[in-house]
Amino acid sequence: MTQHLLELVNVVTAGSGTTRNDAIREAGALLVRAGAVREDYIDSMFEREASVSTYMGNFLAIPHGTNDAKASVIRSALSIVRYADPIDWDGHPVRFAVGIAGLNNEHLEILSRMAAVFSDEGEVQRLLDAATAEDIVRLLDDVNAE
Repeated sequence: MTQHLLELVNVVTAGSGTTRNDAIREAGALLVRAGAVREDYIDSMFEREASVSTYMGNFLAIPHGTNDAKASVIRSALSIVRYADPIDWDGHPVRFAVGIAGLNNEHLEILSRMAAVFSDEGEVQRLLDAATAEDIVRLLDDVNAE
């Protein structure tokens, strides 16, 4: 893998969405724009959400496609959209929508790394306080490791 999972262009520090569906669309659109997935991957992100919530706790949701969407994944990548005001995610407050695309089963490793970061409330606070996209990428350096 020559590219990082999380590239600066895939980090939005002030998401414009106000609903769960907006957030899924925003996170998915970044993955499409990065050339990591085809457009139809976003549909599979909605399918996944319909079957099981991707809310993870501590202001984090990790929308990602279904197993059937593997053909739509071009390369593994992450996108992060942070929201100033919490989005209602099935009754839970979400401030970070992290889109994941994983080639083969790489998304499982990525999911576990993100869950580890967000299980630490201090880390979550640092991500909330981060002034720039660069700061967020730096804070997620471990997740971004090859």
